[in-house]
Amino acid sequence: MTLKGKRILLGITGGVAAYKAAELTRLLIKAGADVRIAMTEAATRFIGTATMQALSGQPVWTDLWDARVPDSMGHIELSRDRDLIVVAPATADFMARVVHGRADDLLAALCVARRCPLMLAPAMNVEMWENPATQRNAATLRADGVHLAGPAPGDQACGETGMGRLLEPRQILGEIEALFGPKRLQGKRVLVTAGPTEEPVDPVRVLTNSSSGKMGYAVARAASEAGAEVTLVSGPVSLATPAGVSRVDVRTAQEMFEAVKKSASSCDVFISVAAVADYRGKNPSGQKLKKTNGKGMTLELEENPDILAWVAALPKPPFCVGFAAESEKLAQHAQEKRSKKHLPLIAANLAQDAIGSDENTIVLYDERGEHPLGRGPKIELARKLLEHVAGMIGK
Repeated sequence: MTLKGKRILLGITGGVAAYKAAELTRLLIKAGADVRIAMTEAATRFIGTATMQALSGQPVWTDLWDARVPDSMGHIELSRDRDLIVVAPATADFMARVVHGRADDLLAALCVARRCPLMLAPAMNVEMWENPATQRNAATLRADGVHLAGPAPGDQACGETGMGRLLEPRQILGEIEALFGPKRLQGKRVLVTAGPTEEPVDPVRVLTNSSSGKMGYAVARAASEAGAEVTLVSGPVSLATPAGVSRVDVRTAQEMFEAVKKSASSCDVFISVAAVADYRGKNPSGQKLKKTNGKGMTLELEENPDILAWVAALPKPPFCVGFAAESEKLAQHAQEKRSKKHLPLIAANLAQDAIGSDENTIVLYDERGEHPLGRGPKIELARKLLEHVAGMIGK
């Protein structure tokens, strides 16, 4: 996608990842964007204003009282003609200041006084990112409609490893392109299931699986980006609700089934990503089961409802998309599942390549055949999936 004609204000805050803003600027300009740079004083300690001015071709702004702006109104004027403000990197401190509406330097004031969308690309030490205060701030920013791009897991400048790395410049570019992308599902209602289910054996034990929910949450986010009204029915996971998505939390397969039944008849697209348990305990114990001194234990199981098959069999079903996580014979098993459940589209992957990972390898199967999406971050694959869906439903 081109960003030709898009006017972006790129904010840079004081973190070691500030050097990546140089490459991001180059990519944005190559994509056709007009890029204006605003830096905090701390950012200038990591990368020079001369570098950013040379790359953007425009003056760099750092001072709330810059005399170059009439009436010292830079905190207002510098963003008025912009289509988007992107802050990359966004430190933990800067995120906190935006949450509380602080306007004590030029970049923070621009974010508070903006009329355009705001995207923050967090970058910080893993402990800072996982700190409850930062997580509360991230949740508040999402609720306020701020787009968060990342962070990513990996090695950090401090020598530690974990969540908190700034996304690579090309990934941030992808996030910006998605924000400006065509709203091909505008006016459509999309229902997504995600995550595992838990089936109780007794008050403390459950039957479950290792699904992280990441793919389903990526699909919900991509659908919202495409302009859809999205309802996400989620099993127990530790993931933030995507911006603009309505989330319904469930635990068991039966609870997920009931939640889906409430929305299925009124949705246009149903995407079943959840790893729903095929079986549940027939008679869960009301008390904790005790060890049997080596005698073993027998659990009697019964089948859970097939949620996707039920939705696909409705008199006027929505456009149904299934997911098949297989361990072998991917094409054969995926096509068999698509045919058996009368699905127009199924997305398939090898479970061992995807569970718990931020990346996946997906192949789509429809009546026209096989459509490999390749390997990549789950959000990128989710966007490709939704693009394929939009094409099939004529949007």
